[in-house]
Amino acid sequence: MKLGLLTAICEGMSFEEVVDFAAENGLECLEVACWPQSGAKRRYAGVSHIDAANLDEKKAQEIKDLCGKKGVSISSLAYYPNTMDPDLEKRNGYIEHIYRLIDASALLDVNMITTFIGRDPKKTLTENLEILKEVWPPIIRYAEQKGVKIGIENCPMLFTEDEWPGGQNIMSTPANWRKVFEILDSPNIGINYDPSHFVWQQMDYIKPIYEFKDKIFHVHFKDIKVYQDKLADVGVMGLPLQYMSPKIPGLGDVDWGKYVSALTDIGYNGYTCIEVEDKAFESSLEDAKRAVLLSTKYLRNFVI
Repeated sequence: MKLGLLTAICEGMSFEEVVDFAAENGLECLEVACWPQSGAKRRYAGVSHIDAANLDEKKAQEIKDLCGKKGVSISSLAYYPNTMDPDLEKRNGYIEHIYRLIDASALLDVNMITTFIGRDPKKTLTENLEILKEVWPPIIRYAEQKGVKIGIENCPMLFTEDEWPGGQNIMSTPANWRKVFEILDSPNIGINYDPSHFVWQQMDYIKPIYEFKDKIFHVHFKDIKVYQDKLADVGVMGLPLQYMSPKIPGLGDVDWGKYVSALTDIGYNGYTCIEVEDKAFESSLEDAKRAVLLSTKYLRNFVI
């Protein structure tokens, strides 16, 4: 397995600076944040370390040369919008940028993007599966033509009142994964596996690794802390941030020994990227860097 980080936490740094930071600290890969240049309002979104919309062969070669020189691979190009947004103008804009990422990923010889499937929060799962049938087959066909894999993170995107009650991503449970993979029957779509989202949903985050071993394309290392007293007060129907908080690996409730052990059981030898969303480390860029360094030191107990 190769250990790296999702660059969204490195806002304010250039791509070259992020590559140098990774290389200097023994990290082997980067999941590169590639939001449109217009940015986004959501926390941990809107960062763009590679401008996918304006990438050409010359720029792509410069990026490949830099990464090769520093010994840092690009694991994927990352962009996490709601591609099934009920606002069709927003939806079409998100999808358009997904196509740009597929093109850029192929041009860079990365051949992977990481994203969300999306969801209309106000519609049922059954209704959303019908939207899925309209939105995603053309994207998957295009990815197949380009030789690009798409890893879908299992975050429900259910944190704020405007995302209530269904969240903004149906790829949030193994039960839903089966439904989506039945509709999108392609070797080019899989999972960007983040155990933390299963923890706060009170779910088993180990067992699905074995069932979906052939669909795990990419892995996130992010922890979560569930405050049982707060959960007892608001219940599972409350907004998740009322009873849990993202943490850096080792400071939450994920058993990382068991998690990485399961990944080794299935022979996973791909990319694993630290994702920092810990509010204790977001007062400055230096704090964010410290979070990455602490996470790296801890995770080297499991990934060498």
